[in-house]
Amino acid sequence: MNSVKALAESPDLNSIPSLYAYSKNATDSPASDPQDPIPTIDFSLLTSADPDQRSQVIQELDKACKDWGFFQVINHGVPESLMKMVMEKAGEFFNLTGEEKQDFQEKDVLDPIRYGTSFNSKKDKVFCWRDFLKVIVHPEFHSPNTPLGFSEVLLEYSNRTREVVRGLLSGISTSLGLDQSYVEKALKLESGLQICIANLYPPCPQPEVAIGLPPHSDHGLLTLVINNGVSGLQIKHDGKWIDVKDTLPNSFLVNTADQLEIFSNGKYKSVEHRAVVNDVVTRISVVVANGPALDAVVRPADKLVDEERRPVAYIPMKYEEYLKMQQGNQINGKTCLDRVRV
Repeated sequence: MNSVKALAESPDLNSIPSLYAYSKNATDSPASDPQDPIPTIDFSLLTSADPDQRSQVIQELDKACKDWGFFQVINHGVPESLMKMVMEKAGEFFNLTGEEKQDFQEKDVLDPIRYGTSFNSKKDKVFCWRDFLKVIVHPEFHSPNTPLGFSEVLLEYSNRTREVVRGLLSGISTSLGLDQSYVEKALKLESGLQICIANLYPPCPQPEVAIGLPPHSDHGLLTLVINNGVSGLQIKHDGKWIDVKDTLPNSFLVNTADQLEIFSNGKYKSVEHRAVVNDVVTRISVVVANGPALDAVVRPADKLVDEERRPVAYIPMKYEEYLKMQQGNQINGKTCLDRVRV
């Protein structure tokens, strides 16, 4: 496997190989700064004993999921030192030698530890300017045995972020007019899939021609993102691409994903997003994708379906099948979700 990191570090690289030349859709405009601020959710209020405070933040969560599919979470209780450490360890992993990383080279989309490049290098016609490490950390915990200390940091981080996601999904359950534990029970979150993904986007000599990750939505319920302070994430809001930058320190960026769109019967749409690259500095992001249990059959919640006013909009599908469909193909907008629409 040829990593992008090795390619980017090769001397005299002035232009990118044609394999990486990405042609944007004619309809895809360049990104601009958001006109309205990205919504902010104060997590501490979700767990507040004060019903008025909880009610207020649940309304904000509802609005953020409905209008944006994207928000930042503050006061979430995950120590800043742990967030910095997981970012540091991800960087150390990518700095291992090619031989050391080769042990984890991807073979199957459900391999517990997968190191690779692009999105799906077996299927991609155009390669993404990205190397990645994907580790399944729940319901069973896995981790590379190197670099030193990575496993301990990853275990702590996965446990803490899972608590944040449970709190957010409890609030979302309530905002959908359901019992606060409805999502957790219906989608078997006790054994829900959690994947930790480290992404490396090295400097690129032609950033306007390459792409870090093309437009797509995520396969799970909620995705949590942190980065090394270098911007590059763009989201689609009201049909326009916007740059995600100047986010609050020590916050999580959260985006809604496909299973939440299906479960909410389309009330909360999964957000389309992409990653762009630059020619100056490496961007690293650490992403935690949180989904239902692999054997959970995801369908619109009964209470969110009304045959006349809100008919069923998605066909039921086992989450494992959906995941394999999305991960086993080329990445392209919301084409996976389109396959399960009624």
